[in-house]
Amino acid sequence: MQENRPIAPQSGEEETVSLKYRDKKEGLKAAILGFFIGLAVIVPGVSGSAVAIMMKLYERLLYAIANIIKKFKAAILFLLPIAAGGIVGFALGFLAVQQLLELIPFAIILFFAGLMLGAYPSIYDEYKKEKHTPLRIVLLVLGIAIPVAISLCSSLLSEGSIDLSNLQWYHYVLYLVLGFVMAITQLVPGLSATAFLMACGTYTPLVESVSLTYWKENPMVFLVYGLLAVGFLVGLVLISKVVGFLLKKWRGATFHLIGGLSLGSIVSMVISPEAFACYREWSNGSIDWLDLGLGLGLFVLGVALAFLFYFYESHKKAKEAANA
Repeated sequence: MQENRPIAPQSGEEETVSLKYRDKKEGLKAAILGFFIGLAVIVPGVSGSAVAIMMKLYERLLYAIANIIKKFKAAILFLLPIAAGGIVGFALGFLAVQQLLELIPFAIILFFAGLMLGAYPSIYDEYKKEKHTPLRIVLLVLGIAIPVAISLCSSLLSEGSIDLSNLQWYHYVLYLVLGFVMAITQLVPGLSATAFLMACGTYTPLVESVSLTYWKENPMVFLVYGLLAVGFLVGLVLISKVVGFLLKKWRGATFHLIGGLSLGSIVSMVISPEAFACYREWSNGSIDWLDLGLGLGLFVLGVALAFLFYFYESHKKAKEAANA
């Protein structure tokens, strides 16, 4: 993985990292990464950044975004397949996964939880050999607590939704800030944009606003979309620089926090609003055994698929190191 990390500058030289894909397979991996990033906007708990770490593209992704102005052409070519995959992931998540969440919600939740759990060893590899100091253990525990707290808030406080057709001036400022925070959730593994929007009471109104009828009746919603996009783009550039700096200066501590966030995101998926809705129904004696049984099977499948990919990448890395 060392060849993919930003290289520390020597003798005043500027740090550089290759933004060229080595082959078509790596380009395809980038598109798959983008797919999960797009999906993460729709499905609570899914972390595109965790997938990026598993695919050994995380730090190159941060570098490309942070230097998109300075190295515009190289950064755009690197980000293009990720962006294309992101569009597909978002569209599929919006059109298909949302429908599946209504039909078999617990099964879909457990499938993605399994994928995230299976991907965790790739994140653990980044800090397992680091010293586990008291401060780093605190960061690990804090990382676990943050997504769990956000998910609990989104489950318990999701009733107070913001009406997009009756916004005050301060709501527009809020959406600019929300766009910035959404960028953080995309670049920091373990944080969920969906869970955060639910906690703020903005997720459902935004999803329900995507229709021609709504747009005709409430054209000011496009200002909301625009503010979200501006905040998101500014956040991507700034946060990629911050995370890149933290990894360069305090790599061990940063990955302890990231490891905790990733573990917390897995827990947060089973206490998401969708999961809580299932639990409420089950408490009334109407357990959907098909949903539950299918979910357990899909959980195992998700863990297996992600872990097999992790095993494949680890084996390939070891083989390349032996041939070097």
